[in-house]
Amino acid sequence: MKILLVEDDHTIASGLDYSLQKEGYETLVSYSVHEAKSLITEQLHDIGLFLIDLGLPDGNGYEICEFVKQRRDIPVMFLTAYDEEVNIVMGLDMGADDYITKPFRIRELLSRIKSVLRRYHKQPPNDPIIQFGPIQIHTSEAKVYKSGIEVFLTTLEYRLFLIFANHIGQVLTREQLLERIWDVAGDFVNDNTLTVYIKRLREKLEDDPQRPNLIKTVRGLGYRLGD
Repeated sequence: MKILLVEDDHTIASGLDYSLQKEGYETLVSYSVHEAKSLITEQLHDIGLFLIDLGLPDGNGYEICEFVKQRRDIPVMFLTAYDEEVNIVMGLDMGADDYITKPFRIRELLSRIKSVLRRYHKQPPNDPIIQFGPIQIHTSEAKVYKSGIEVFLTTLEYRLFLIFANHIGQVLTREQLLERIWDVAGDFVNDNTLTVYIKRLREKLEDDPQRPNLIKTVRGLGYRLGD
């Protein structure tokens, strides 16, 4: 697994880099916010964990954490010289998974890394993930991802897409869709509203909304997810 270490102190970074590699991790090292963002943009899908120093010469670790979490849900740990509660709470509220206060023993850091990874990759029971091409639906979280990046859907958009996902390859008429949305949402949805929501789903999920390849129109019948 590859870890991106962001630490502006070259001595500390070198020591951590050596220790992590000795434990079998692949490492990338950056010394600033700018360098980290460049590496994240280039290699986000290869990175499994982030170790981020809070105090950096051109910004702070919070900025990198936010940059990461907006793109993928990957574990982030902060390395910080600050142990004030406000700093810790701010980091956790931004989505960080753990923090460790400097100075620390390397064995403690390695133990915390393993603990975070165990928690992160442990799937709870009955937590199905529906996969369709580059699209993933994490049903327990009601979240949708495209190529690893979260696509933000409204409640009704999500429910409509889930109906399609549960009937991959099956043609669903507009009447069937309206009945199912009524059943799950408890709100009145008319024919025009359905058209709007299908259009929005295509804009958010299709590579080319004008030539939909995901939610296809079957003329005279209805819609179908996939072939």
